[in-house]
Amino acid sequence: MKPSSSLTTSQREQLVDLFESGLGYVAAASRYGFSSAVVKHFHRRWMLHGRLCLVESKTKSSFPFEIKKEVVERFLAGATKMELAAEFELRSVQLVTTWTRQWRAGGDEALMPKPKGRPVGSSPGLGASEEDKLRQQVKRLEAENAYLKKLRDLRNQGHA
Repeated sequence: MKPSSSLTTSQREQLVDLFESGLGYVAAASRYGFSSAVVKHFHRRWMLHGRLCLVESKTKSSFPFEIKKEVVERFLAGATKMELAAEFELRSVQLVTTWTRQWRAGGDEALMPKPKGRPVGSSPGLGASEEDKLRQQVKRLEAENAYLKKLRDLRNQGHA
């Protein structure tokens, strides 16, 4: 579970015990006064992974485009989120929802892996050519010059 989860480790363990004894997420949530939405999400993870839902994963899984595309296509063809999450060993059924929403909004390109980190040339001096650096310096100096001229004009008018 994520450290930002609203359930503590002991609460999650209590919920797993209740699930294993046959209680559903609504009954488990009302027994302890938890939000049913939070318990429902945790219950789905328990249904997918059993007691392993109590173990926190150290790494974040990433999936290639082909897997994401297949999951979306099969979901749109009628497969359930739980079936797909179990078959493709997804952490949560929420990934199916997220990928489907992304695909509907942006097509295949939205499911492509995104480059990590800061883009090359986004900060001055890193990956920029000498000409680009000089252009940036000229732009900065022009802005500084315009500011100083405006300040001088305001002083001459008696405002500053």
